Amino acid sequence: MYDFAVAWEWLAFAARWLHVITAIAWIGSSFYFIALDLGLQHRPGLPEGVSGEEWQVHGGGFYNMRKYLVAPPEMPEHLTWFKWESYTTWLSGFAMLCIVYYAGADLYLIDPNVLDISIPVAILISLTSIAFGWIAYDFICKTFVNYSNTILMVFLYALLVAMAWAYTEVFTGRAALLHLGAFTATIMSANVFFVIIPNQKIVVADLIAGKTPDPIYGKIAKQRSTHNNYLTLPVIFLMLSNHYPLAFATEYNWIIASLVFLMGVTIRHWFNTQHARKGSPTWTWLVTVIIFIVIIWLSSSPKLSDMDAEGETSVPATYQRFADNAHFPAVKDIVLSRCSMCHSNDPVWQGVNFPPKGVLLESDAEIAAHAREIYFQAGRTNAMPPANVTEIAPDEREILVAWFETSVYGDRN
Repeated sequence: MYDFAVAWEWLAFAARWLHVITAIAWIGSSFYFIALDLGLQHRPGLPEGVSGEEWQVHGGGFYNMRKYLVAPPEMPEHLTWFKWESYTTWLSGFAMLCIVYYAGADLYLIDPNVLDISIPVAILISLTSIAFGWIAYDFICKTFVNYSNTILMVFLYALLVAMAWAYTEVFTGRAALLHLGAFTATIMSANVFFVIIPNQKIVVADLIAGKTPDPIYGKIAKQRSTHNNYLTLPVIFLMLSNHYPLAFATEYNWIIASLVFLMGVTIRHWFNTQHARKGSPTWTWLVTVIIFIVIIWLSSSPKLSDMDAEGETSVPATYQRFADNAHFPAVKDIVLSRCSMCHSNDPVWQGVNFPPKGVLLESDAEIAAHAREIYFQAGRTNAMPPANVTEIAPDEREILVAWFETSVYGDRN
């Protein structure tokens, strides 16, 4: 029989791998061009229309980079567009959202203790909120188009803080921070798709037609690119946060997420100032460290929002087949004796202060809900426990495998 669970796991891995690869390409090119733009120097003798140039050395070669403030006098024969990195990053990220959070909505997206909603409603809220992010941001930019970037970023920050709070009132803490990252990343990618690239195409079309391009298109594109530059680091933090319960499962997770955006600004300000050769604002690192210490303090709250309630005593209907399986009593004994010393509200394993990734395995409901993870982590592979510190025997792993497979596929014999 075709092992759908294994295939689905590899599909998730492939989507995640693609997402990371394209994100590296997008972020790398974005950071490079921002640094290049800030480092350009105006020197006598530059061709007409060139606002500055930069000499760089890399890989054993020298490069002379020049920037035309509006456009070159005529259309170059070869023109490289930087857009597919952004588009593929967003598409692969959305695929991950579907594979992990929509397909596993009852476990990763919905928390009845936060808001008891159905899976379709939760997915609809997710999709609507992400679309709303771009609409609201674009409205702010167009409404305050003549204001400084600083003013626009203040309005954007207020929007992000509001969404950070709103997401934690709807989804699990893990999904809330992930969605805030998707919300922000959608703004960034939409900037490329709806503003930056179309504006550049208008300039190219004018060049081909022999017209003088309007500089406003480049100015607007530059503004949106600058916004993307300051949003990149917080998005990376939010995408990684689902691996760290101290970030997503604490009582003040939305405040932590809000502070992370400020850290993104301070860090990027230091790099941007350095690249522009305007000094070294070391105060930004002090501010960043202070904000990070505040985040650590907030995360030390004794209440963990995704883990503070007692485990369910009744098994949800979605997972009832795992609890009804004949292997379940043996599985429960294995999990309680080999896993729950870490995966509990009060871990007893030395050095483990919080259940890894927020996963609790103390009640029937919790064990049944995490059947798939137990199957892969401790059944099909030896990933858990680390270094097999609790000495799960091979026959015990076979029981975990048989439990999951007979629950999902039935008796294959």
